[in-house]
Amino acid sequence: MLFETIQKLAATFDFNTISSDRKVILQPLIDFIQISKHEKNDIRLNFICTHNSRRSHLSQIWAQAAATHYKVKNVYCYSGGTEATALFPKVAETLQNSGFEIELLSEGINPVYAIKYSANDCPIIGFSKTFDNNFNPQSQFAAILTCSSADQGCPFIVGASKRIPITFEDPKAFDNTPLQSEKYHERSLQIATEMFYVFSTIV
Repeated sequence: MLFETIQKLAATFDFNTISSDRKVILQPLIDFIQISKHEKNDIRLNFICTHNSRRSHLSQIWAQAAATHYKVKNVYCYSGGTEATALFPKVAETLQNSGFEIELLSEGINPVYAIKYSANDCPIIGFSKTFDNNFNPQSQFAAILTCSSADQGCPFIVGASKRIPITFEDPKAFDNTPLQSEKYHERSLQIATEMFYVFSTIV
């Protein structure tokens, strides 16, 4: 069960705000999850963007929370980039404000975070890494491209069973502006709503 604050936020998600065009984009992810569940396979999702610093982490974390919320079993969410940088601190702050419990495990140029969404589930280990890092699955996973540059730059992902582009606008555009917190929250809510919609359809 998700932490109460996350549950309350999830209760406000309105799937009617997702356009029909956007639902078409999300459908291949729904199909991959549904088929994997039907075939009793583990469901491995690797969310990939250029720097593995913002959108891929938000997608990974909200997808894992959504799977727990809708009781879809054997879902393992990962994230990676075409290069490794660092999980951007505003992402951790935005998730914390949404009810996630976050513990800094190590500092440095690429900090490592433990991100908990539920009292009894293992935390997500959040840090920046390339999509083919040993921390991530090497085969039998869906590669979900969350930014257009990663989508264009990665025409083929070794080991991926399926390649699914689901791109989001980068909140980085608002860094060091008065709108930064608002825009990170807005992007996080969009990703959360779409990931919860995806898992709400799984039977």
